[in-house]
Amino acid sequence: MCSTMQTNWNENRIMLHGRVLSAPERSHMNHGEEYLTFPLGVARLSGAEDRLNAIVRADRLARCPLTEGDEVTVWGEVRSFNNRSGVGSRLVISVFVRELHRETGEDSNLLTLAGTLCKTPTYRRTPLGRDICDMMLAVNRRYGRTDYLPCIAWGTLARRCGELKVGDMLTLEGRLQSRVYTKRIGEESQERTAYEVSIMSMDLLMEPERGEPAE
Repeated sequence: MCSTMQTNWNENRIMLHGRVLSAPERSHMNHGEEYLTFPLGVARLSGAEDRLNAIVRADRLARCPLTEGDEVTVWGEVRSFNNRSGVGSRLVISVFVRELHRETGEDSNLLTLAGTLCKTPTYRRTPLGRDICDMMLAVNRRYGRTDYLPCIAWGTLARRCGELKVGDMLTLEGRLQSRVYTKRIGEESQERTAYEVSIMSMDLLMEPERGEPAE
């Protein structure tokens, strides 16, 4: 799907249900608040598993303690961080948890984003002839910061995405997924994990007419 509509200019919502792969560990402090991180495993329909990094405030986790193996549902946002340490991936993607519950259920991975295309899309075909398109979406937060989220589309949707231009405002639905790859550094090989948004549907956002505030 690729149509034109008017909606919120910046939206970032994710809901995940999966399993805690290891006990939460201390992540960082921010404005006097302590944050912890834990890996969340979410199965795909294919049987593969996405391993996603979740970050949650310590006081929120204290109200819902987690241990390895717990099933949990989380609601939050996808965040990006530019890693300048030179160790690991340059763009670090994580899920900022705003709410979580221990409960059983089917694995789920539902993501809604709205933002601005900030790089020219890269459209290509795989050696097997499948259409694929990579994009980078900039999604503004409420307080001035911006998350840069890599997105990927396949098939007919990939061809449509390849026609988009920098500055186009989009809304999309999909899933956050992980992908393990090998990077050679000198004579050594390192296994790394990349994160990207797999797009299931997409719409173009209409810019509000001048003089009318955005909803």
